[in-house]
Amino acid sequence: MLTLEAEQTSALDYTKLNNGIQDTFTAIDRFEWQASDELRLMRDKGYYQDGGHKSFEAYCESELTKHGGYRRVKDLFAAKQVVDTLPEELRPHITKPSQTRSLLRLVKTPDKLEQAVAIAAKEKPFPTAADFAKAVQQVAPTTKRATKTENPKTQLCNSVTISSQSHPRYGDSGVIEADAPNRWQQIVTFADGERMLVNNADLDAASVPFPRERTYPAEYTEAIAQTREQHQQELERLEQELRIGLQTEATARAEEQVQEQLSSLQRLFKQQKEQNIQLQQRLDEMESLRQLEADNQQLQQRIQELEHAVQQHSVQEWGNTMTQQATKALNKQVKQALEKTIDLRSLAAEPPKENAQECLRLMGMALKNLASAMNNTQALEAAAIILGSEPTPSAIAYRAEQLEMLPQAVSDIRQVLAKPGCTWQDYWAVAQEYEVIKQDYWAELTTQETELITALQNASLQPRTIGIGSIVAHADPYRTLYVERGEVVEDLGEELVVAWDHWRNQSKKTDRYFRDELRFWQPE
Repeated sequence: MLTLEAEQTSALDYTKLNNGIQDTFTAIDRFEWQASDELRLMRDKGYYQDGGHKSFEAYCESELTKHGGYRRVKDLFAAKQVVDTLPEELRPHITKPSQTRSLLRLVKTPDKLEQAVAIAAKEKPFPTAADFAKAVQQVAPTTKRATKTENPKTQLCNSVTISSQSHPRYGDSGVIEADAPNRWQQIVTFADGERMLVNNADLDAASVPFPRERTYPAEYTEAIAQTREQHQQELERLEQELRIGLQTEATARAEEQVQEQLSSLQRLFKQQKEQNIQLQQRLDEMESLRQLEADNQQLQQRIQELEHAVQQHSVQEWGNTMTQQATKALNKQVKQALEKTIDLRSLAAEPPKENAQECLRLMGMALKNLASAMNNTQALEAAAIILGSEPTPSAIAYRAEQLEMLPQAVSDIRQVLAKPGCTWQDYWAVAQEYEVIKQDYWAELTTQETELITALQNASLQPRTIGIGSIVAHADPYRTLYVERGEVVEDLGEELVVAWDHWRNQSKKTDRYFRDELRFWQPE
């Protein structure tokens, strides 16, 4: 197992690494079963003959030598046979072919096979090969057979037992009736008559001590030691490369995340800057309107003071008649100028061309404040006409609050309409928040935008299944046909034939598409 140092493990995420290890082992087990299915297809269909092999066994020994050859293929087939014999509910407990070696001898008795798997699964949800071997021994214990050998000279041991849990015949007993072919293996004959070459390390016999390790000549021992040293050096080199690679990948990922955060902050700063500019512009406009209102109030107060002075003071205090007449004339001119200033009802007939709603709203609010300060009915009526409400202070204030939402409503609606593949549901999710000022924002939208909204509403009322007569466009936004208009002229089941409008003057006028490659056409 490869161990990472502390400085590298700090850069890794345990969950991601653990999930990766789990997925790797799952993939290994799944590919073994997949290989079994592919090998069976190669054998049953005779595809090995296309590669010049006379038999399936020759194919395995030639092409699959480094993977275990024909012997491993037989093990995979045997494992597949065991799994296929089991019912569906017991199959998930066997996760890899190596677990089925001890179960193979129960294939001819499916009831015992099911019983053995159920016993192993009862103790553990995912039993090991040893667990299955133990369960097999409980269900179908092997009986020792007294063997009378005709040639006692070749009998090395009366009885031996397979003690290695990883061996397919773990727990089975047998006898040795022939001389050993070498110093580390024995020929064992089992009770069912099968003869098998078994390593000494997998055998247990109380009466005979078997050599557990292979012995080699001196020159072989030196070569093996040198090979092991080279292998260890190669493992250390690979470990170092993996450590460096993981560190480099972690650094690159961290840099990428930092770059994404910087880009996001830059976009946020840009948006904030634009909003600040817009707010500053509106503040300037409001300040100018407040200044105008203050000037109007001062002018009105001055007029009231002059009128009061005219009414309270006698003729003698003015000095002479000419001065009094001149003062009255001046007050009359000021009143006429104020009445012209207050009479802004003409703006309702011909509003400003640029930013009309915002200008009218600000003017209406200014007139409303001016009317409240001066108690002037004419100014209140002008404010009501401009804002489109009743000539009462409460109605004008409510209307002004509605119009304050207008810029944001227009911005949100245009933003959702600009998205590719916008639907009526996307538009309605935003528009229902501003339904009370629909006529106001509808007047601000362009003709193309209002037509698009109408088309989306009509499309939502039509059946969603594309068929003959449907007006469609290509669903892939990267295709030129995404913005073209076509009509379905023939339904071929899984495919549809579409006649495109821009192909009318060309030799090719139609083409075939799958239903999911098309979408309902929407005017731009």
